[in-house]
Amino acid sequence: QVQLVESGGGSVEAGGSLRLSCAASGYTAGRYCMRWFRQATGKEREEVATIRGDGIRSYADSVKGRFTISEDYSKMFFYLQMNALKTEDTAIYYCASVRVYGTLCPSPLNAYSWGQGTQVIVSS
Repeated sequence: QVQLVESGGGSVEAGGSLRLSCAASGYTAGRYCMRWFRQATGKEREEVATIRGDGIRSYADSVKGRFTISEDYSKMFFYLQMNALKTEDTAIYYCASVRVYGTLCPSPLNAYSWGQGTQVIVSS
């Protein structure tokens, strides 16, 4: 069973940067969808960044140009570099991953292994 652990969250002032890391263990060789989600208090969980099985990166409109998702396949780590943070980025951030054999990532959230979440607080 794949296990994921996030790290790198914390408190930062608006305009600052953070890098979140997701470390995976218990995985087998293959290609994976790797995704970052966030959930703010009182709101539904939303996708913020994805690496598809074909390697294509995609981002939520709210973070385009500010966030970058990347990966280290050899270590099965992936990352979320967050720049120019805004107060509305405040949320619990979760990493999620699932092995895939095509290009697209599954839609059902229960298809994924999940990390426990790491808190990001952006203050003005």
